[in-house]
Amino acid sequence: MKANIAVLSGDGIGVEVTGASIEVLNKVAGKFGHEFAYHEGLVGGIAIDQTGTALPDATIRVCEATDAILFGAVGGPKWDIVGAKARPEQGILGLRKHFDLFANLRPVKAYPALSQYTPLREDLLTGVDMLFVRELTGGIYFGARQEQGDGDVAYDTEIYSVPEVERVAQVAFRAAQGRRKKLASIDKFNILASSRLWRSTVIKMQADYPDVEVEHILIDAATMHLLTRPSSFDVLVASNMFGDIITDEASVLAGSLGMLPSASLGASKFGLYEPIHGTAPDIAGQGKANPTGSILSTAMLLRFSLGLNDEADAVERAVDAALASGARTADIAPRINGQRGAFVSTSEYTAAVLAGI
Repeated sequence: MKANIAVLSGDGIGVEVTGASIEVLNKVAGKFGHEFAYHEGLVGGIAIDQTGTALPDATIRVCEATDAILFGAVGGPKWDIVGAKARPEQGILGLRKHFDLFANLRPVKAYPALSQYTPLREDLLTGVDMLFVRELTGGIYFGARQEQGDGDVAYDTEIYSVPEVERVAQVAFRAAQGRRKKLASIDKFNILASSRLWRSTVIKMQADYPDVEVEHILIDAATMHLLTRPSSFDVLVASNMFGDIITDEASVLAGSLGMLPSASLGASKFGLYEPIHGTAPDIAGQGKANPTGSILSTAMLLRFSLGLNDEADAVERAVDAALASGARTADIAPRINGQRGAFVSTSEYTAAVLAGI
């Protein structure tokens, strides 16, 4: 297979983790007889510095000519300026909107090799393997915004329509059918009108998926249940903001935010793949970044956009093997008497994954 992949590394450790993912893609290409071509584009803070906008037209054109986007991370203190017209986050939000990538898939599983390093009791982590489906192009992130007066008053509006809820819920229902046939729908039904529309829409759709057991949970209760009974969850579907928050919480189940991948998908095979972590400016350029989230995002790219399931499985097994062998980046290094134990660099960890492919 020949495929074109847009590489938008962004800022901070985004450059390091996407570099690791390209090494993995090259190994997969050599092992399985594929040809991957990479096309770089500017996005985020670096794009603001060089072009004045977080998502230049040239970057959009690069992405439009490819089969998938491999994305790093955007942002950092340099661009955290109150009132700035251009912000790094506009880059990723703009890509989601431009390509109508409405469903964000975020798998979370607990790795036995890392269970002792998470803050939860080890017995709570047994059997934890869940998939979050986050709505990505609606809600408060894309609702109306307005500042009044001299910036003393501001509001953000949560807007959802039935079709928006239906299409992301359909992704979640179908995912549940291929897993344990359990779906948790997260909302704030008792307070928010948008959540009442969300819940009523999911309830109506349930009739089309009689084999799926549906549980409706308020977001505040869900945050508690995620830490007290995590293994009970299979597929969870949530709005843009609720999904963003609760998946960051779920990262503790995997041992680190650096472990989690994601795929942003629309109606076609085209997708954007990124780790859910940020740019980590405090460790950028030091070789301490954990590339697991990006590497596993690459496995999702192989599976969903390129249809290469065996290759995706090989990458995921290689990550499991690297962790089982004891490879640990700084964020998942063992703690001994409160002190961080030995860890390997980003490149050394990547080499351990490559060895398993």
